[in-house]
Amino acid sequence: MGALMPEALDAAARLERIGIVADVLCITSPGQLYRAVQARQGHGDAESWILDQLLPADRATPMVTVLDGHPHTLAFLATVNRVASTSLGVSNFGQVGSLDEVYKHHHIDTDSIVGAALDVTGQ
Repeated sequence: MGALMPEALDAAARLERIGIVADVLCITSPGQLYRAVQARQGHGDAESWILDQLLPADRATPMVTVLDGHPHTLAFLATVNRVASTSLGVSNFGQVGSLDEVYKHHHIDTDSIVGAALDVTGQ
């Protein structure tokens, strides 16, 4: 987790230049967050306070998740505050190229993140 932070931060900076403020979070334990979501929905006994810390309801906005793994891994995060979302990630494997080429192929490069944010916010 965190391999795409440079792209996410670059995308946030580009979005800010056009008037869209984006929070960027690095999720290092999606399993812990998933268990917290499940507990909040009555399907477990995990602590759910972490959801309020990372995704406070008063900052709920459309969400783009980005991962150099399967996009479904973080898709559940949008359920915390029931926000519009899109999840970017790698859903097929075996490509070869430079990091920039492979990220672009999978639509997890900075341009794709910016485009996804514009789409999910209706811009």
